[in-house]
Amino acid sequence: MQHFVYVVIFSNPILEIKLVVILLLVRVSQIRRKKKIQTHVGGPNSAHNQASSKCQDLLNQNQHIETIFFKQSDQARIEYQTRLNSSVDCVKFLLRQRLVFRGHDESENSSNQGNFLELLKFLADHNEDVKVVTLSNAPQNLKLTSPDIQKGIVNVAAFETINVIIRDFGDALFSILIDEARDISIKEQMGVVIRYVDKKGQVIEHFLGIEHVANTNAPSLKQAMENLFSRLGLSISRLQGQGYDGTSNMQSEFNGLKTLILKENPYAYYVHCFAHQLQLALVAVPNNHNQIALLFTLVSNVVNVVGASCKRRDTVREKQATKVAEALNTGNLSSGQGLNQETNLKRAGDTRWGSHYGTLVSLASMFSTVIDVL
Repeated sequence: MQHFVYVVIFSNPILEIKLVVILLLVRVSQIRRKKKIQTHVGGPNSAHNQASSKCQDLLNQNQHIETIFFKQSDQARIEYQTRLNSSVDCVKFLLRQRLVFRGHDESENSSNQGNFLELLKFLADHNEDVKVVTLSNAPQNLKLTSPDIQKGIVNVAAFETINVIIRDFGDALFSILIDEARDISIKEQMGVVIRYVDKKGQVIEHFLGIEHVANTNAPSLKQAMENLFSRLGLSISRLQGQGYDGTSNMQSEFNGLKTLILKENPYAYYVHCFAHQLQLALVAVPNNHNQIALLFTLVSNVVNVVGASCKRRDTVREKQATKVAEALNTGNLSSGQGLNQETNLKRAGDTRWGSHYGTLVSLASMFSTVIDVL
């Protein structure tokens, strides 16, 4: 059909001329329109080009304000996580090694800013990713190194540790061991230890925490224990044993802590701590036997005389080292890893009679050296 129309048109000269004229007019119109468009577009800084450029930017999703904002937020989040993980790692290390956190002088000019900051510096010096986001490179209000941040991380670590302990024994029955003592700041503290049998049938003991008590009477101790149980989700009804020392506020038959607990749970049987019983027995023995008391008095005097002077203490070390070397050469002593370590006279403690055993053992092993020094 198309070929037929073309044949009809081009077979007529008049129509052919008209068609050519129309095509020329259309071409001229296109040229004029193109020139007008070019005039409208103008140069690179014209309003049309600026509007066109902004339109292209608007259509480009990667250049949207929201996209840029989220990119910045993601970067800030990554930097924050790196900074926080670094502080957490330092806290975990110090807790595991039982080291102090704070330093005497934590200013920037200090040569020793304390274990926490010095450890964080060490970590930053050996990890470039940590270095670019911590300490001086961190925002002034987001360094995550302040004492409050350190204490917060420590509290979280303690909370998670206790949760693991609580989940370990689940709904099983348990016993508690409680003792109170003063800390270095002269505050009365109540230490609580939990004792239970795990799923493998093994007896497990875990330290739960320390509670500050303003008064050491039985009602105050019981209230502190109940507060601790409330925080940890424990119940006195599951308590099957109590272990304390023999003081009146703990084991009194009328107003002692064990009596107050037995009134609520008659199955929470009380057992006098065997370590405290042994302590009382050993204290009573020297008081009733003059020869034993005299022995420990003489041992204490010898240790004090020999160990009070730095000069005599150095002499003991030198003579003992010489005798050990001679014994090794003659074959009287065997060498090996952990053997023949340098020792010294151990001073006995008044409240821990286990230390008296260490004193007697060290004196027996160094007896000839002590005689020489005396």
